[in-house]
Amino acid sequence: MDIELDFNTEIDYSDYGNYSTDNSTAGEEHSIRSQSTCFTEAACITLVVINGVIFVFGVLGNGLVIWIAGLKMKKTINTTWYLSLAVSDFLVCAIHPFNIAHLALQDWVFGLFLCKFTSFMMFVNMFSSIFLLLFISVDRCVAVVFAVWAQNHRTVRTASVAVLLAWLLSVVLSIPSIIFRDVKHHMGKSLCFNNYGADPHSHAAIAVSRFVSGFVVPFAVIIVCYSVITLRLMGSQIKRSSKPLKVMTALIVTFFICWLPYHVFILLELHHDKQHLVHGLQFGTLLALANSCLNPVLYVFMGNDFRRKFKSSLLSKMENAMGEDARSTSIKASIHI
Repeated sequence: MDIELDFNTEIDYSDYGNYSTDNSTAGEEHSIRSQSTCFTEAACITLVVINGVIFVFGVLGNGLVIWIAGLKMKKTINTTWYLSLAVSDFLVCAIHPFNIAHLALQDWVFGLFLCKFTSFMMFVNMFSSIFLLLFISVDRCVAVVFAVWAQNHRTVRTASVAVLLAWLLSVVLSIPSIIFRDVKHHMGKSLCFNNYGADPHSHAAIAVSRFVSGFVVPFAVIIVCYSVITLRLMGSQIKRSSKPLKVMTALIVTFFICWLPYHVFILLELHHDKQHLVHGLQFGTLLALANSCLNPVLYVFMGNDFRRKFKSSLLSKMENAMGEDARSTSIKASIHI
């Protein structure tokens, strides 16, 4: 998708989380006129504000989940999943100010390392989130179908190994961001972009592989797992707590809704006029980013344990603060007496 900027290169939005990215598939130089905002000034300001809200709520919300799941709750299989998802979302939100600044300034001023690193971390977040949701679904399925075996072998250590595997796979699949991200300087400005000029077929290969490995295959397995769980529970008299299942289902549905538009527009970009997909890709990217700040909301509103710990933690902090004030007041009074 061609955007008017101060660069002699073909601009697109093909990289998650970066609103001005480049896909130079043929290594050709294109004459591009200058434009100082996203599409209009008002629209650019709106995008900056929305992304700022995502950053604030994402960092605070996921930081709170990390604090509660990591320090306030007993370490269980469920808290292991929650904690890992929160860490993934926290990291991508923590580095989001670089992309917000890039969007606002229309100039990448942070150098080549951060150009590669921010893109890399964003795809690590995408892959780690869906792989963790995949492992969670398999874990739920095993617990329902093979209840006796799961009771003896389903442990926190096993869940921790699955989390480690999810992160390793995510890192490996995110390496293309390190390879192809580049910085171009022109007319006093810089652009962080995807440089596919040396291998014009890489763009399509990477886009399709990300869609298949980071969306289609995991969701196919997840659907199978949830179908098996539903059929098993419907055909038995087993009564289980529905809260954990509801939380995980909400996480999976939210991920699907937030990421599907992004992948659809990225694939459309391969075969259609990019200029007509600008707004769609911006919307898809924004929705994908929003997923990272929505998960903590689901934990609090749908998880009894998280809600209870959240309330008790706030109350205890208030009680301690008020207790300190009361103690200091009594001390001062005794001094005056």
